[in-house]
Amino acid sequence: MPIAVDIDVMLARRKMSVGELAERVGITPANLAVLKNGRAKAVRFATLAALCEVLECQPGDLLRWEAEDAATEEATAEEATAEEATVAHPE
Repeated sequence: MPIAVDIDVMLARRKMSVGELAERVGITPANLAVLKNGRAKAVRFATLAALCEVLECQPGDLLRWEAEDAATEEATAEEATAEEATVAHPE
């Protein structure tokens, strides 16, 4: 995913646990884990604002854009091509 989440970095800088952050922000530790592990599909601005307030940081300290790795894109394309070939010509 081209958006990287750096909540762990800020937690370490603030010497704060995931549980404490979740409690202070008002979300469950499970939902915070989904966000911090990069598995979230979206984040509410209110949640982002609360994270920034508690961690005393800017949104850019928590989220950053990374270019897709060309090798990863090639591998994905090759897998898709192989999968299409398997579907079209099952053994």
